[in-house]
Amino acid sequence: MIKLSGFGDEIAPDLEAQLAVLASEGIHHLELRAVWGKGVLELSDAEVTRVKEVLAANDFRVSAIASPIGKVEIRKPFGPQLDLLQRAIRVAKTLDTLYVRVFSFYMPEEGPPERYREEVLQRLEVMVKLARDEGIVLLHENEKDIYGNTAKRCFEILSAIDSVHLRAIFDFANFLEIGERPSMAFSLLQPYVAYFHVKDARLGIRGSIVLPGQGDGEIPRIMKKAISGGFNGFVSLEPHLHLSGRFSGFSGPEGFRAAARALKGILEKEGIQWA
Repeated sequence: MIKLSGFGDEIAPDLEAQLAVLASEGIHHLELRAVWGKGVLELSDAEVTRVKEVLAANDFRVSAIASPIGKVEIRKPFGPQLDLLQRAIRVAKTLDTLYVRVFSFYMPEEGPPERYREEVLQRLEVMVKLARDEGIVLLHENEKDIYGNTAKRCFEILSAIDSVHLRAIFDFANFLEIGERPSMAFSLLQPYVAYFHVKDARLGIRGSIVLPGQGDGEIPRIMKKAISGGFNGFVSLEPHLHLSGRFSGFSGPEGFRAAARALKGILEKEGIQWA
C-alpha cells in the first residue's frame, strides 16, 4: 500500500491551514518545504519543535524534508551546502523522518554538463557518506537544469554511487518539461525510485503544468508498474498549478484539493490502495 503526502506550502504559509486541507483529503503525511514564510532549513530549533508539536496534535507525520540542498550552481563553494545538509539531518531526526531531498547542482549555461560529472559525483559521495553515518536517506530529485535532470544522468549518479542512502525521487513533470517521456525514464530508474512527486505537464513544454492525469505523465501506467515491482513508499503531491518557481510552487487550497482528487481518482480507477 502506498502512502500519500503533499507539499503543504503549496496550500498556504500557515502550518495549521496546510494540515487542515491535507486532512480534508484523507492525507496525513506532510512533505515539509516551507512554513510560516520560512524555508524548512531557515526554521529555528524552537520553530522546528513547534512544527513537531502541531503535527503530533493533528496526527500527522513528515514524509520528507524538502530541502533546497544542491540547488546552487556547481561552481559555487561546496562548504555551505554541507552545512545545510547537517542542519537538514538534525531537522529530519527531530521530526522523525528518514528522508532528505537533495539536488545535483545547476549547470553553467556554457559547455556540456558532462564536464562537471566528476565534481558532481564527488560532492554527492561526501553527502551520502554523511547521510549514511547519520542513518538518513538522501532523495535525489530530477530537477530541471541540474546535472541529474535527464534519466540517463540520474542513472549515472545512482549507479555510480550505488548506496541505499541515495535513492531517487521520480518527478513526472520535470522529465516532461525537458522533453523526456516518464515511462522511458521509469524503465531506466525503477530500481532506484523510492519516492514520487506528482505533478503533470505537456511533453516538451516548460510551464505547462496541469492536473494529474491531464498531461503526458503516464501516471496510471507508471504507478501500476511501480506497485507491481514492490513499491510501497510515498507519493507526494506537488501540483504547482498557480505558480511554478525554481525554489517553490503554489496551488492554493482549492487547486491542491483538485489535484488531490485527480490523483486519488487515478489510484481508485487502477485499484491502487493508499493510506
